[in-house]
Amino acid sequence: MTAEMVAPAWMHAQISVEQYDSWSEEQCAGIEIVDGMVVVSPSASKRRTRLARILANALDTAAGPDWNADTDFDVRLQDVPLTNRRPDVVVYRAETIDVTPTRPEHVLLVVEVVSPGSETTDRIVKVDQYAKAGIPFYWRIEQAATGVPITYTYVLDPATRTYRDGEMFPGAIKAAAPFSVTVDLGTI
Repeated sequence: MTAEMVAPAWMHAQISVEQYDSWSEEQCAGIEIVDGMVVVSPSASKRRTRLARILANALDTAAGPDWNADTDFDVRLQDVPLTNRRPDVVVYRAETIDVTPTRPEHVLLVVEVVSPGSETTDRIVKVDQYAKAGIPFYWRIEQAATGVPITYTYVLDPATRTYRDGEMFPGAIKAAAPFSVTVDLGTI
């Protein structure tokens, strides 16, 4: 069996901005583009999807009229080579809701919910990419064996374009700059 029999040809070649922008929403669902190459994400578990939705709803309410929070949302980190990530939750400027693509300067916070198979990417690779892109805040949510999620927060140091550790919240997120929010994630 050849690679072409397993995956379409476009998954084996670098994708340009123009190509990606011409694809339908259905074609873009469940994939990210890293250094021009398509990365297929495994289907999200119901637990991960629920946790992301609960958090996005709470952040959207807490953010007020200037910010929106959504799930399943593309963020264009760079054009060449194309790097397009799809964080589990994105908090972005409300005035940019119709701006496509969403750029790092539109984004305040990205959240990744770590799943089996995404540990290294969410703990190391995406942290570095989001920091280099200048996104001010990054949260990583670990789904602990106890069922109580643990949220790790990171704050961007603009001078070094790296994140410094923020607070850790087991089971609840109590505060988030620049707005306050309390979310009890309990057992999801």
